[in-house]
Amino acid sequence: MSKKTLLCVDDEAIGLKVRKIILERQGYQVLTAADGSAGLHAFADHEVDAVVLDYYMPPGMNGGDVAFEMKRTKPGVPIILLSAYMSFPEEVIDTVDAFIVKGDSPEVLIGKIAELTEAAV
Repeated sequence: MSKKTLLCVDDEAIGLKVRKIILERQGYQVLTAADGSAGLHAFADHEVDAVVLDYYMPPGMNGGDVAFEMKRTKPGVPIILLSAYMSFPEEVIDTVDAFIVKGDSPEVLIGKIAELTEAAV
């Protein structure tokens, strides 16, 4: 069985790097992107099993815009929205598969990824 591939999109470089290290230690292959546009390119260019996506990413597209485009092109790929905030427009809530607060422990993210990638099989 091959490693599952995750795409993490976040404009916060340190958080992105830490998330990549944590997830790679769990056996995932992790692709990263520092903004919505780069995230969409990586999503189009690679087969990914799940996306971990920050909501607030200035400038340009926010996580809701990115999630909508990702679901439009590959609707079966689960998207976890990661944010320090918990207030989102309803259309964003309807687009993503799960929400994680940035302050939650890594185990919460790891558990949600495992749950969604198993459900997607």
